[in-house]
Amino acid sequence: MHAACSIPPRISPYTEEVQRWLVDWVRGTGLPLDETGARRLASGGFARYAGRLYPTATAADLRTLTALFTWFFLIDDAWDGPAVPGQQHLRAVRDEILTVLRTGAATLPGPDALFTGPLRRMLVDAWREPYGRLTAAARTRFVDAVAHHLDGVLVEAANKATGRRPGIAEYVELRRATSAAYVSYTLIEFATGSALPDRIHRHPLVHEIATTANDLLSWFNDVVSLEHDTAVAGGHNLVLAVAAEERLPVAEAIGAVETRWRTTMRRFTELRAALPRFGRAVDGPLAEYLDGVANSVRGTIDWSLESARYRGHDAGKPAPCAPDPKAG
Repeated sequence: MHAACSIPPRISPYTEEVQRWLVDWVRGTGLPLDETGARRLASGGFARYAGRLYPTATAADLRTLTALFTWFFLIDDAWDGPAVPGQQHLRAVRDEILTVLRTGAATLPGPDALFTGPLRRMLVDAWREPYGRLTAAARTRFVDAVAHHLDGVLVEAANKATGRRPGIAEYVELRRATSAAYVSYTLIEFATGSALPDRIHRHPLVHEIATTANDLLSWFNDVVSLEHDTAVAGGHNLVLAVAAEERLPVAEAIGAVETRWRTTMRRFTELRAALPRFGRAVDGPLAEYLDGVANSVRGTIDWSLESARYRGHDAGKPAPCAPDPKAG
């Protein structure tokens, strides 16, 4: 099964340094963090996740990327808990988040703002450097990807509130939003310093490669987090969707998802090999971008298996792509 993964593992040499920095940074934003919270933050390994996705980033840039990753995970936890606010409240918060991203926090929150406090300060601080360095087009791609992600999270929250369980096709499309993979792709330019023209981002084959990678990392994570999702996700897991729609025992549904994963992994490799050349000015940055997309797959796999966020949920469970024990 290990041979099914054609993507080599990579990791930044700065991950442990940045992980130690992260706890102090979170405390500095004013987020309450007791000893138990600090241990949980450290064991989540968010710097290792960012370091696997952006292995060539400088130490300073990896701190920024790790801060952004941490913010997304904290928002995910806040919107996935037992006392999630109603849809109207969440949509208002979503709109305020997007305003912060579009303006670079040039405007202070008004008296009626909902998105305030430590989470706002974290986002403002983490976004400051990318906002100043990315091109206007890249910033727009980032904000659009965040909007797509948050819209997906809202749909999932609404489904859970009403007990609605999506079928396979609907779930696959929704998972492409909730994974936040498209958000991570938009930060490759920040991590590498190499920009791609919009026309290349919109190229059908480049888009298909990105979507295929999103499916790979999302479905693998669904297998790893199955125990957790069975308890709290209200059917929002590919294994559970397959089990329900195809009327399979969960154990057989896991096998069906793993088969789907292997087929998609082969497709990902074929798509990359079929990509045409666009000229010297584009081919280099495009190669860096596609390496970043591939890193998102392998990095998510390796981090999902090592992070305390999922550890223990997949003990003894076969994986379509296991991490290299020498990596990191």
